[in-house]
This record gives sequence, structure tokens and C-alpha cells, in this order.
Amino acid sequence: MAIGVTNQVRVRQRAFMAAWAISWLWLAGLAWGDAADANADQSVGIDLTSAKVFAPADLTGPETKAVHLLVDEIAARTRLRLEIVRDWPQDEQQAVIAVGQAKALAAHATVADERASSGTLPAEGFRIVTETSAGRSPTIFVLGNDERGVLFGVGKLLRSLEMTRDRLALRAPLEVTAAPAMPIRGHQLGYRPKTNSYDGWDLPQWEQYLRDLTVFGCNTIELIPPRSDDDADSPHFPRPPLEMMVGMSQLADDYGLDVSLWYPAMDASYATEAEIAAGLAEWRGVLSKLPRVDAIFLPFGDPGEAPPEQLVALLQRQAVQLEELHAGAQVWVSLQGLTQPQFDDLIDFLRTDPTWLTGVVHGPQTRVSVAKLRELLPRRLAIRGYPDITHSMRCEYPVPDWDVAYAMTEGREIINPRPLDETTIFKQYRDHAVGVVTYSEGCNDDLNKMIWSQLCWDPAARPIDSLQDYGRYFIGSDQGSDFALGLLALEQNWRGPLLTNGTVLTTLQQFQAIEQAAPPALRQNWRFQQALYRAYYDAYQQARLVEETAQEAAAMEALIQAEALGAEGALARAEAILARAEAPAPHDALAARVKELAEALFQSIRMQLSVAKYGAIDVNRGANLDELDVPLNNRRWLRRKFAAIRALSSEQAKLEAIGEILHWTDPGPGGFYDDLGNPVAQPHLVRDDFYPVDPGFLSHPTLGFRSDPRWRRSWCTHVDGLYATPVTMHYDNLDPHARYKVRVVYAGESFDVAVKLSAVASDDSSAPTEREIEIHPFRPKPQPVAPVEFDVPAAATAGGELTLRWQSNPERGGPGRGCQIAEVWLLRADEP
Repeated sequence: MAIGVTNQVRVRQRAFMAAWAISWLWLAGLAWGDAADANADQSVGIDLTSAKVFAPADLTGPETKAVHLLVDEIAARTRLRLEIVRDWPQDEQQAVIAVGQAKALAAHATVADERASSGTLPAEGFRIVTETSAGRSPTIFVLGNDERGVLFGVGKLLRSLEMTRDRLALRAPLEVTAAPAMPIRGHQLGYRPKTNSYDGWDLPQWEQYLRDLTVFGCNTIELIPPRSDDDADSPHFPRPPLEMMVGMSQLADDYGLDVSLWYPAMDASYATEAEIAAGLAEWRGVLSKLPRVDAIFLPFGDPGEAPPEQLVALLQRQAVQLEELHAGAQVWVSLQGLTQPQFDDLIDFLRTDPTWLTGVVHGPQTRVSVAKLRELLPRRLAIRGYPDITHSMRCEYPVPDWDVAYAMTEGREIINPRPLDETTIFKQYRDHAVGVVTYSEGCNDDLNKMIWSQLCWDPAARPIDSLQDYGRYFIGSDQGSDFALGLLALEQNWRGPLLTNGTVLTTLQQFQAIEQAAPPALRQNWRFQQALYRAYYDAYQQARLVEETAQEAAAMEALIQAEALGAEGALARAEAILARAEAPAPHDALAARVKELAEALFQSIRMQLSVAKYGAIDVNRGANLDELDVPLNNRRWLRRKFAAIRALSSEQAKLEAIGEILHWTDPGPGGFYDDLGNPVAQPHLVRDDFYPVDPGFLSHPTLGFRSDPRWRRSWCTHVDGLYATPVTMHYDNLDPHARYKVRVVYAGESFDVAVKLSAVASDDSSAPTEREIEIHPFRPKPQPVAPVEFDVPAAATAGGELTLRWQSNPERGGPGRGCQIAEVWLLRADEP
């Protein structure tokens, strides 16, 4: 059904495909060798179908878990349950997978391979050795340097195996020596109502997810206490929060993983001894019940209302209590959401190098980069990353130049595989952090977790290699490589304007081909369902955008005929054209498939993609199914305008109002117009190719989004400067004798933030200095949103150039958003 629809869409997009094909073939070529190799003849290689797993009898608990992980995951993918033996098989024709610490395996006289006892590796390191002597069946040694080395060695083997129905093999002998670059490699797994799926998971699902994470090198999970910035209960909870927290802590301990706690202090004040005592008692009530705690992370500022100086006093007392309950546990703080004075005061405190503090976490709403934070802190205090890998907009690392159609529909918490972006973001932490525990709100960011785990293990890890491992392990040897390239293509769906993105349709067709060939088990695989959901969702939005853009253009053609048709006739014709967007269309079949996949994801992994249907806590918390049909053109705004025009008393007034709509972006002779939220319509915005060095947009303008049904589409996206970063526009070739005015639309969500606009002039000396000329002082952004105009002082344009600079309060806290400028016209104030 949907394939026929895509053929119809293809007709409309054929003009875009040639340019796309060149770029996509180049991109795919980066991985072609791996992809082709992965699809090689599966009949060759090392057959392990009849292998036995040798495990010494004296394995520790976590090592035993590693052995069962190996056997269980092979069985789940092949139907082969390998026998675990404690005595070395005497039959030389018996294939063996030997698992344990190197010293334990070397102690068995039957193990002759000298590599089992050759040297040691750093903590968590391992070797995998393949013995393929003539006349003997193969032996695979997984030799851990310690308990975790055994676990991660098993993970590497699992990622390398070719596992198909009733067959287990290695394509080639596996020889690996590896140890992690970073000692902390983790992910926050918050069992709370705010998440898009976690609140529906019970302990068996959590254990499976812990296993999945460890296979890719994760050694830390971060839990959230029952009381945080969230509701107390969720209709999806299978267990009370504290009971689940205890169970997850025990699971982590069973596998030998570290447990960190993200523990915000939620009381408004900790100024008195009684308030501190209450906080200590609350924490003790949780900490005393957890079987394992290795670290606590208290965010200073996001969330929480207590002043930072009170949190310092509280945490110092909590550190003493923590040592009593969980000796050796680390204590971390973050500097999130702080005003500049608060940030400066805390930096001054941290420079005293408090001995009870392990280090500082760099996370969302931190005012400075990781590199700058490292400069500000004593060397003893470590830095741990807390990157937001779960959100796509209004977040720490937004998708660069995301199309507004995606922002209005897919929203902040869509399924978001971003392997290339995450690799770029990781580089901010690579040289300054001891590790990372990512910020996650559900399984929508699953691939990103695996990418980060692999990068923290090996900073040189290539995204395509991690993708191929991900596809092979979670999807299967037969289709894993194609799936991996499909995930890479999903990221490319978000590059450039959606209207002309030729990748989107091909990505859908690639996944449809996998879907058609998929066995029943793969169709029920939630990771496969997620990728299908995104591919269909993206394609549906593009099909709608093409149609609705054409419909709006046709409606404008009708308005152009207003003098001939009369105002009412033109309005009626335009309304009829715009109404076609609500009529049945061929691409509705794509929407139907999206809805089917949303249901499948709720059943398979408890993803809550709708508030009404699946009990999501909010539309912005992953419920993008509810935004599937948000209008992508200006028809809601136009209908409001049409109603206002009809209320006018004269035909002439109506025609003039229609003219305003038609000439909205027209700056007149000698003028200029920028739609600042549209990357292809902002020619005067001062911006360079900065993303590789500033993916958090801390020192460069960023695009932002805020949708409102009353607004023009151009108001739903804007440019902003975070914290002290200004937004700058520059104009050349102006008439130095003319007078100009600037018209601005301020939008966004931060209407309580005052904004200042200045012109920047340079003197004529050989070493010019900037001189600021105020156009308007700090002032609140007008509500409701509407254009406002200001005169530009003649001195600002006397040299034939003009630089405009917007600045919001540089000391503000929170996320730092403020300027949020949607549209700018530079108009001639006199007749040219």
C-alpha cells in the first residue's frame, strides 16, 4: 500500500534527485567497503555452530553473568544454546569458546595457548585470541584482565559473530587487544513519568537493556530517585519507584557495573539546620536501601530552587553520610542553569579544591564549554560529561539548521539516530573529561547511547564501524549492514531544506525493502520498528510539505486576482485552495503506517508516542504522533487574517489588507529582507562554518523553534544567541546618503527576557575600533507577536555599510535563550 504512495510522491520530487544522488553516493562510499564485506558469502569463515563454552568453575558473579550473556544472546538469535562446560573438552574436533580472566584460564593445564597468560592490560581490558591449528576445531579465547574485562570481551565477541538461524560463525579469525580510553562510560536510565518509555519497563526489560549497553562497552548506569522534577507516579509504572530503583541497583551490581545517582535537591531552602536535617534524612531513606552506589551527582541549578551556596553546605554533609553508607562513592556537582554571578561564585568555591568533591559534571545549560570549564578548575577536580543525546531542539546540542517542518511535527524528543553529529559532539569532551554519562529520556536515543559508549572506549572509533556492529548485533547478519546504512540515511534526512531533500524518499524505500524481506521476529524488533517509524514519518512530512507549499502558492495566486474577483471572491477562492490540505490524499497511507508503527512500539517497548492513545505525559515528551498533521504552511495564520479582512468596512481597505499579505516579505526598493529562522533565507546573518568546534552553539547564533497556531510559519523559527553571545547582521552596498529603518519580529518563548538592538560603527582610522549606536534599549519583546519598527541613526550607515547587533541580558541563567529574532527588514525610510 505505502509503496504505491511513494511512487506518486516520487513524481513530484524527480527534479531534486539528480543533485542528491551525487552527494549520497559519495557519503555511502565512505562505508561501501564495510557494507559489501558484511554481505559477503556467509558460507566461509569459522563455524562455531557446535561450539561449547568453557568457563572455569571459580568465576565470580559478574563473570558468570558474562558467560550467560554470551550463551543467552546467541540462543536468542540462532536457536542454538551452547553448552557451558567446566572441564576442557578432550575432543580436538570440538570447537570451544573459552571465557574468563586470563590468569584463570592460564591456570588450566589443558589450555596450551601461551597468549592466555601473556602480560596484563589496563583495567577493563581484554584479549580475544583465535586458535585455528590444522587438524583441530577452532578455539576462541576471551581473556579478561579483570571481571569487567571478561564482560566487555564477551561484548566484543557478540558484536563480531555472524548469528543466523541455526548457525553461528566468525567470518575470519578474531584477534583483538583492547582497553577503554575513558574510565566512565555510562547512561542515565531514569525510571520516572517524564520519560518516553522507561516508565513502562519492568526488571526483565531493564536487565535486557543493561546487557545491550554492556555489549557496547557501557560500565555505568545512572538512576533517578523517587523525588525529582517530575510527577510522583506514572500510569505505566509496573513497580513503585523506590522498589524499581533498588532492583536496578542490584542488577547493575550483579553485572559488576557502577551505579551513579542523579540526585537533585528539590526543597526551596536548605538554610536552617532543620532543613538540612530533613534533606539528609530523605537521602538516607533512599541510599540505605540501595545495594550499590558508586557516585552521586547533585545538579546545581537544573532542577532545584535553593541557592547554590546552600547546596554546597548540604552536599558537604551528604558526602559524609554517603561515605558511611557506601564507602568510596564519588561526589559530583554540575553548574547548570546558573546566572553569571552564581556561576562565578561557585567557580571561586571550586578553586579552593574541596577534598570531599570528586569533580564537576558538564551538562545542559552550562554557560561555558568543556574546554573552558577545564581551564577554570583545579586539575585535581575531574570533569565528567553529561551530554544531552535525547533531544533534537531546545536542548544542549540541537540538530543544526533543522527544517521547521520537522521541528513543528517530530518535535523535541523524536527517534533520533545521529551517529555523525554525536561523533562531532564527543570531540568536545575527548581531551578534557574522564568520561561521560549521557542524559537520556528514553529509548528514542538508543543508537546514540551505543555510539557514545564506543567513543568513550576508543575515541578513534569510526561511526560506520559502530553502526555495522549495531546492525549486525541487533538486527542480524543478513540485513544488519543495510539497516546500518539506513540509520545513517535517517540522519541525512535532517540535512538541508526538507522540501528539496532527495534523501528522504530513498531512505523510506531502503527500509521498505528491508521490511519486505524481514522475518516475523525482525518485524517485532523494536529497534527495527523505530527506524521504520522515522522513515515513514519523515516521508509523510515531506509529501505534505510539497503539497501544502504548492497549495499556499496557488492561494496567493488567487489573492493576486483580488481586484478582478473582488476581495470576497479572492478570499473564498484562496480558502478553498487551502482547504485541500484537509482532504484525503495519496500520502495518507504513509500516515496510516506511522500510526501502525506507533502502536507496535507501545506494545514492544512501551514507547508513548501519543498523549491520548498511549499515555505520554506531554506532547513535547516524545508524543510526536499527536503532531503528525500540524499544518506546514501558513493556512492557520491566513484564515485568521482572512477573518479580519472580512470585518473591514470598505472594499478598498480589504484590498489593501490583502496587499499586505501578498507583499509580506517585500522590503521595497533599496531594502532587504531576512527570514532568520530559515537557513536559506538569512543572507545578512553573520555566521560561519562553526559546527565542528561549537556544536552546542555557545559562541555562535543558533536556530530555535516555538510553534503557535496563531503565528506565521516564519515566526515559528528564529535565530538566537545564548547567554552573552550576540546575534549580528551585516549589510553592504547601502546608500550612504539614505535614511533607513529596521523592522523586526521578535518571537520564541522567552518573552520575559529583555533585548537590546544596536548598530555597530567603525571609525576611519587604520586601526578601527567599534562604536555602538543604540537603536533601542533593553526592552521586553512585544506580545502578541507582531512586527515593530525603529529608525536607524544616519551615522550607522554613513559608510555605506551597516552592522546590527542584538543582545539579551548576558548574565541571565536557565538555558540562556533570549534574543529569538524571527524576521528582519531593512527598509528605506525615504524615497530612493
